[in-house]
Amino acid sequence: MQNKNVVNGAIPHPNNPDLKNYLFRVSLKAVIFNKDGQVLVVKESGRDWWDIPGGGLDHAESIKGALGRELHEEVSLSGEFDYEAILAEDPRYLEASNLYQMRITFLVKPEVLSFSPGDDGDEVAFVDPLGFKNSEIITERLIYEYCQLAAKRLSTQSRPQS
Repeated sequence: MQNKNVVNGAIPHPNNPDLKNYLFRVSLKAVIFNKDGQVLVVKESGRDWWDIPGGGLDHAESIKGALGRELHEEVSLSGEFDYEAILAEDPRYLEASNLYQMRITFLVKPEVLSFSPGDDGDEVAFVDPLGFKNSEIITERLIYEYCQLAAKRLSTQSRPQS
């Protein structure tokens, strides 16, 4: 028999229907470069470390829709953008959230490169990804690694076709 409290993989909290526990979370992250090769980073509300923008894919939401929503919420993205996946990580258990999460990282190319903190962001900046290579914070070290993958993808795209 199916549990009636589980809707589209989410279990609502009995005292607050707006809060949900997820059985499995898909996190979408965006690597966005400016013309100088700097990467867009954000300090999300209440956090004191940098990360590339992005967040959870909601049920029944498209990838482009989720990326657009998260980028608007964190860095006030407006306008259209192109995107392509550069990395899909194996799911891992997040003990603090009591769930499994899979992260998919995308190279995102917005039509407009104008950003400011959104409702879910405190600070936004374009920075040299090399500055995160030796960070003590793993989330910041991952910025460097994701940028290396994205730069490699960009270099293969700019090669002439034979």
